[in-house]
Amino acid sequence: TMEDTYLLKHPGVKKKILVGGTGPLPHFPPGTKLVFNFQTLLDNFERTVVDDSRLAGRPAEIFVGKMFKLEVWETLLTSMRVGEVAEFWCDAVVSLYPIVSKGMRLIAQGKDPLEGQRHMCGMGNLFHYHSTGFPELDELMRTPQPLIFIMELLQVGDPMSYHRESWMMEKDEKLSTVPLLHMRGNALVKQRQFQEAASEYKEAVLLLKTVQSREMPGDADYMNLARLIVPLELNYCQCMLELHEYYEVIEHASELLDKHKDCVKGYYKRAKAHAAVWNEKEARRDFNMVAHLDPTLASLVHRELRALSERMKEKFRGLMLRFGLVSVLGLDLGD
Repeated sequence: TMEDTYLLKHPGVKKKILVGGTGPLPHFPPGTKLVFNFQTLLDNFERTVVDDSRLAGRPAEIFVGKMFKLEVWETLLTSMRVGEVAEFWCDAVVSLYPIVSKGMRLIAQGKDPLEGQRHMCGMGNLFHYHSTGFPELDELMRTPQPLIFIMELLQVGDPMSYHRESWMMEKDEKLSTVPLLHMRGNALVKQRQFQEAASEYKEAVLLLKTVQSREMPGDADYMNLARLIVPLELNYCQCMLELHEYYEVIEHASELLDKHKDCVKGYYKRAKAHAAVWNEKEARRDFNMVAHLDPTLASLVHRELRALSERMKEKFRGLMLRFGLVSVLGLDLGD
């Protein structure tokens, strides 16, 4: 049976030491690198294995005080001695586990942890995160439940090692935070909380740009990150359209289109913003670009251009009436 040793500050955690470690309990100042193997099991009769870091071929590592995702792991590991193997039962404090696990699995496969979100960008069809692509993780998302972690603490680095390697680790952490922000943004959009959603998207873009700033422009990682930024920027622009922040949309869409000249949705959102602020020439140019890049949108563009003409006529008619010119000039403002 599991001993009821409750860990400090975590009433929902029980610990059982399976193999004693060596030496005194290490000192864990912020920035200390922890290298460990872990197994994640379901708390069921079969103790089904969900993840096993040994299968990834390399141990996991985190840095104390730098954990965005599963703070509970830091608590578990800093209760251990080097070489110790312990089993921890954790109450459903680990609701983010499926997201973290997905990120780690993709990283272990040498893939981008944000893989598969690219083609689902922007307009209207905001992301659906009901699937992680791993059925057992989807099940955990649907029914948060206690998990068992078997941890083996392999190595405790000195805090200085953190400075040499931190940014690599931070890169993974930042990247695995992006889908969380994206998900939160999408949930807020569904509730029509556009201001709150926009700030989630913006934070995700900033994280990606921070990671990107460490890469060499033009190399594969740099290009991948650039692509990942696009759907987030488009979602941000959509929120700004909903909030009538048209100049913000024009500015962001223009910056996006400088780098991605064939981004149909970028032109569409910028066209909508231009139309809203009476920039007829620019709106027409952008709408026409949408039809040029994606002929299937020609009828949508046609409708938008008709609506734009109507609005411009209305505006003109309004001005004329204001200055009392219509009757004098006998202008025909019909179709």
